[in-house]
Amino acid sequence: MGNKLFTEILENAPVNEPERQFYFIEQIKALLDVKKGEGYEAKAMVTVIGCQMSAKDGEKLQGILQEAGYSITENEEEADVILFTTCTVRENANQKLYGRIGQLKHLYQRNKDLIIGITGCMMQEKDEVETIQKKYPYVHLIFGTHNIYKLAEYLLETMLSKEKKVELLEDSTEIVENLPSKRKYAFRASVNISFGCNNFCTYCIVPYVRGREKSRDSREILKECEALVADGVKEIMLLGQNVNSYGLDKKEECSFPELLAKIARIPGLKRLRFMTPNPKDFSDELLQVMKENENICNHIHLPLQSGSTAILKRMNRHYSKDSYMALVKKIREVLPDVSLTTDIIVGFPGETEEDFQDTMEVVAYAKFDSAFTFQYSKRTGTPAAKWEAVPEDTVKERFQRLLEHIRLHSEEREGRDLGKVMDVLVEEKDKESENMLTGRLSNNVLVHFEGGERLIGEIVPVRLDKSMGFYYYGSVL
Repeated sequence: MGNKLFTEILENAPVNEPERQFYFIEQIKALLDVKKGEGYEAKAMVTVIGCQMSAKDGEKLQGILQEAGYSITENEEEADVILFTTCTVRENANQKLYGRIGQLKHLYQRNKDLIIGITGCMMQEKDEVETIQKKYPYVHLIFGTHNIYKLAEYLLETMLSKEKKVELLEDSTEIVENLPSKRKYAFRASVNISFGCNNFCTYCIVPYVRGREKSRDSREILKECEALVADGVKEIMLLGQNVNSYGLDKKEECSFPELLAKIARIPGLKRLRFMTPNPKDFSDELLQVMKENENICNHIHLPLQSGSTAILKRMNRHYSKDSYMALVKKIREVLPDVSLTTDIIVGFPGETEEDFQDTMEVVAYAKFDSAFTFQYSKRTGTPAAKWEAVPEDTVKERFQRLLEHIRLHSEEREGRDLGKVMDVLVEEKDKESENMLTGRLSNNVLVHFEGGERLIGEIVPVRLDKSMGFYYYGSVL
């Protein structure tokens, strides 16, 4: 009966997107309204595992579910739909998902109508999908990164048929705009400017699971940003695997610096950030746009990965130790107060002590405000996974040396704003203290200070009274 009903619904569905998905959203809503009339509470839970891209996918899933009539809960015990948006950059992200899925078995045994679904990067790997289908038969909904927008269609089919729905696409040229999205913060939002990646770094799985780079239409991006500001958003983060290459896949599109300048000019937008630029494409034009627009945040995340030119070549990064250091010098000259953060991988296959010392030299030169450091982890499906690994004890020893080196060379930049009064975007109540709030400076540094909840979402002047290294304690003026 369920399959027959879905077939009838399908026959009347629009062909074009997003109209097609709004049609399925309305169909779900109608079904839920009938059940709600009988006392049913429709609740859904979305769990994000992974990066900012994964978090943005989670917002889209929540938006679609809310539009369809579900209220969002963080309590899996009361949810009727539980969705995971996944990461697969490192193996431990996969294991994290398996642990969470395993814990849901008892919920499904109690409630056979519970729908458990998984999407995101991990679902683009056939081996992982096969493992889930074999070991976790109570997962009924599986789809990948290229068709997240089709959640309503898949969910309705699963609700009616009670059968598994698995649909994975190798790639997609389609970017579906204007579907609902639910933001975590009313005052802050992220906006995708592109999807996928063309860089094919030898340690990275992203191009294989998110596909080749596809830039969104700049007019759609501007429209979305304008709508967010009109809705009270004070800070926007532009997202792309490599924001600097925005528009290169579309001859008619503007460059990333041009797009950034257009968005910065939106009346009422207080702060504008972006993540992540690749050093190989970082232009003088981008620096100039940042210098000319005060609402572009004073922070650049500039992944290094390795300071060795030889290792960078093996990583397929397309820049060298010298060119990276020259770029840091240029950035500091144009934006002397900028906060510079980075990513570093220790123990990449083939890394010698001499290569590692090159990384230490770049760290000493750049004096990063902070760094995300990783011990190389083999990622199945990437070229580097087949190469001979550096001994584990060597990697661990170098990693500890690097952490101490970063701490030592970031000290002279730590506390440089001590005593100043600076604007802080108040984000939330402090997790450690009842009377404290936590906010962020334009340069992305955290500040903790006393204040009431009414300040959350506001930009307030705070005197920076005490430096704690990577964060401050302050006082609201």
